[in-house]
Amino acid sequence: MKISARNALAGTVTKVTRGAVNAEVDLALKGGGDVVAVITNTSADSLGLKEGKSAYAIIKASSVMISKDSGVKLSARNALGGTVSSVQDGAVDSEVTLKLGGGSSLVAIITKDSVKSLGLKAGEAATAIVKASSVLVGVDH
Repeated sequence: MKISARNALAGTVTKVTRGAVNAEVDLALKGGGDVVAVITNTSADSLGLKEGKSAYAIIKASSVMISKDSGVKLSARNALGGTVSSVQDGAVDSEVTLKLGGGSSLVAIITKDSVKSLGLKAGEAATAIVKASSVLVGVDH
């Protein structure tokens, strides 16, 4: 699977909860942590999603928000804690890479001003926040 999204986190489906139109898919990430995705029932069916199936949580870097306050309450379903491994500043935006607990990395593209206001530096704890509706699900053929 080759994709343009920067983040493809391997995991296993732990639950699929179907609604009238959409399904909520829970993935246990390899190495620890969980991600929730909301996709259409049609997509869940075409991917053959069921408990125990290997799948990927695919997240565009521009859909990832970063927080340094892990106690903040949000409506976003996904909060993945980690350590900042690198910050690469551009003219307007910065690329922030978090090393997650299980060894995976997650990349976020946020404004340079946000990096400055959060005081993000390599080695510091941070949390990646992602709405469930911003998570795509992929499977190997």
